[in-house]
Amino acid sequence: MPKKFFQRIMPRHETVKNSRSLKIFGRLLHDANLWHMNRRSASGAFAIGLFCAFIPVPFQMVLAAAAAIPFRVNLPLSVALVWVSNPITMPVLFYFCYLLGAMILDQPERQFMFELSWEWLGNSITTIGPAFLLGCLIMAVVSSIVGYFAIRLLWRQSVVSAWRSRRARMKRRNVAKSAAKSAAKKKDQLR
Repeated sequence: MPKKFFQRIMPRHETVKNSRSLKIFGRLLHDANLWHMNRRSASGAFAIGLFCAFIPVPFQMVLAAAAAIPFRVNLPLSVALVWVSNPITMPVLFYFCYLLGAMILDQPERQFMFELSWEWLGNSITTIGPAFLLGCLIMAVVSSIVGYFAIRLLWRQSVVSAWRSRRARMKRRNVAKSAAKSAAKKKDQLR
C-alpha cells in the first residue's frame, strides 16, 4: 500500500530531472537508486524532506535534493516532502517553532509584526532569531525522526498484511482443492 500510494503522488522522474533548480546536480540525478521506491529509500526520503521543511531558507527543495543524493534515498519524495512548509502552512509552523524555542530558552513571547525589509530582518535576528532558529532545529530533528520510523513501521505493517492475506488466499485455495478431491473420491466410490 505505501509503495503504490507514494508512486501515485510522486512527481515523474523526467519532471524532477528537468527542473531548472536541480540542474546544478547534473549527472548525479541519473543514479538509479534515487528513483527506486523501497522501505529504506522512502523512510530516508521522509527524514530528509521533513528535516529540510523546517529549515527557514527559500531553497529548501535544493537542500533536500542535495541531501538525498549522498544518502541515496528517493529524490522525488524527499523534494516533495519539503512542501509540508508551503506558503499557506509556513506562518503557522514557523510561529510554532518560535514559541517552542522561546519556551526552551525561557524567554517571554515577544510581539512582532513581519515587515519585508533588511532593517526588520537585522533587528529580528537579534531579538526573536535565537528562539526561532532553536525551535526550527528541534522541529526538524523531531519530525524527521518521527517520519523515518513511522514510514518504516507503516511499510512493515503493509508487508505483513499482504503476506497474511496471501497466506489466507492460499489456505482457501488448498481447502477448496482438498474439498474437490474428496468430493471426487466419494463420487468414484459411489460408482
